[in-house]
Amino acid sequence: MPEGDTVYLAAKNLNAALAGQVLTRCDIRVPRFATVDLTGDTVHEVASRGKHLLMRVGEHTIHSHLKMEGSWHLYQHGTRWRRPAHSARAVLETTEWVAVGYSLGILEVVPRSEEHSVVGHLGPDLLGADWDPDEALRRLAADASRAVGLVLLDQRVMAGLGNVYCNELCFLRGVLPTRPIGEVYRPERLVALAHRLIDANKDRVERTTTGSLRGGTDWVYGRTGRPCRRCGTKILEGRLGENELQLRETFWCPRCQT
Repeated sequence: MPEGDTVYLAAKNLNAALAGQVLTRCDIRVPRFATVDLTGDTVHEVASRGKHLLMRVGEHTIHSHLKMEGSWHLYQHGTRWRRPAHSARAVLETTEWVAVGYSLGILEVVPRSEEHSVVGHLGPDLLGADWDPDEALRRLAADASRAVGLVLLDQRVMAGLGNVYCNELCFLRGVLPTRPIGEVYRPERLVALAHRLIDANKDRVERTTTGSLRGGTDWVYGRTGRPCRRCGTKILEGRLGENELQLRETFWCPRCQT
């Protein structure tokens, strides 16, 4: 699933191309909003909020969430699309650009005055101008018995982290994903590291948590059975979740993480 840094970069690129431009075409391809037509309205801004992407057009916000397979592409007019047209859920055009949203997990249009109804539940945005580490720490520690892996994935705690960052942060702080957050030493360091790590990747097409783009970009994520990059112990894999519908893959080094 795309994480907050991916959505941030998508919003940054879309904003550079569309902000200040007037829509010459607006084609929303989901039944509930198929009749919405914002043609003639100005794109004021494209911004991210955690994993959510917000296109502020006229008096409305086009809200999308990429989920597992979604993406936004920018094309010049006449350029061949890189994904099948049948997977397009939104097509927005200006005189210069065509923005296509493919396989979007969520796509809806709301009045800008009601934007809070779609993102108001989120915790502090790790990549937002209003990032608040103290509030993030307060939310992080609210339930001391909850597994740290689940707390990091909870967008109501901090907005933007996904499964890759969750696993990598647990490794870097030396804790098992199943450890209760109340037993994590100096949890403010976990909050600070989460911010530093995702901020360092926000302008990169390829994410890295090891600092390398050649010798391996991840410490543990997706490396089941392979040697730990620090100690050589085989990486283990499991599942973590509060119910069967929310199980997430976890990866850890049984020696480096306790």
